Amino acid sequence: MQLRYNFRVYPTSGQRAALARTFGCARVVYNDALRIRKDAHAAKVPFPRSGELSKTLITQAKRTPERAWLVNAPVGVMQQALRDLDAAYRNFFDSMSGKRKGPKVGEPRFRSKRDNRQVARYTKSDCFRVLPNGKLRLPKVGDVSVRWSRKLPSAPSSVTVIKDAAGRYFVSFVIQTDPSEVLPEADGEVGIDLGLTHFAVLSDGRKVAAPKLFRRAEKRLRKAQQSLSRKAKGSSNRKKAVVKVARAHARTTNARRDFHHKLSTTIIRENQAVYVEDLAVSGLGRTRLAKSVHDAGWSTFVGMLKYKATRYGRTFARVDRFFPSSQLCSACGFKDGPKPLKVRTWTCLNCGAVHDRDFNAARNIKTEGRKVAAGRAETVNACGG
Repeated sequence: MQLRYNFRVYPTSGQRAALARTFGCARVVYNDALRIRKDAHAAKVPFPRSGELSKTLITQAKRTPERAWLVNAPVGVMQQALRDLDAAYRNFFDSMSGKRKGPKVGEPRFRSKRDNRQVARYTKSDCFRVLPNGKLRLPKVGDVSVRWSRKLPSAPSSVTVIKDAAGRYFVSFVIQTDPSEVLPEADGEVGIDLGLTHFAVLSDGRKVAAPKLFRRAEKRLRKAQQSLSRKAKGSSNRKKAVVKVARAHARTTNARRDFHHKLSTTIIRENQAVYVEDLAVSGLGRTRLAKSVHDAGWSTFVGMLKYKATRYGRTFARVDRFFPSSQLCSACGFKDGPKPLKVRTWTCLNCGAVHDRDFNAARNIKTEGRKVAAGRAETVNACGG
């Protein structure tokens, strides 16, 4: 499988200027191609192909006085911008036709030079390479210093340079992983019930407290945003305040990602099979609990569990979101009916077993997850399906 390896880079002032030119060239080619396709759609004529656009917007445009500065960026980066536009349209059409699962994808939009995040993707045709001294050589930029946190398992097929809202630079390598990374077989299986008070309750009896990282940083974020709101628009002080707010959010994001990585790795290493509930996060994100739901980051955590299970040879399955995990007795299977959230413990009317609400749900998710992983028919859900 393919994975991304991300590292922080520290370009010099001259290299930052060269990267800014590269970002700008890729953005202009993307926007020019998008405008041509929008005009073709309005005129009800077929979309021009990427090969034709590459010839028009890159090869021929560089010979004109208006676009002569396109020589400041590698050709491969600008061609990749055209491929990105192709992918954006493909995802849009697949989403409209129902071929693409998940939330709806909107029509491609123009990229702005005022966006806080700028991206340029280099492919093998651009001849980027990692030097023996640990620096990354990028065409038209030079040798950039990289902070390596680990070694690359194989040669990368592409590298993406990213400038985020906080003014930091990162590189993201696409790596083909080695199948020999499969972990030794483990004995355990675990069902996971995700929540807000406890981030995760495991069927083996463990409870993982929610870190509530955004709540803890909320006071600092509020001060930074209040300071930003007082700055005059267009001023240098406002630009500095924007960076301060972005850095404050980045610290919270990094801490949350670190928590997710450590917990997901521990669970995958200890268990041969992992089962989770398929939560409707987008719907919960529109309720009065929205801030806490987004702070928890359930979707990111479940995504990590999924790709790590695939990478290390573990079994992963999602239980249907309408499965009544909180209504079933994990001891006898009796359905005791819905209960309000304030009910944290309850006694089964059939067998008399006393259940902790979250532990009981985790055990039921584990039982149902086995059926899903084995391809057997699932239990009738709370909606009768």
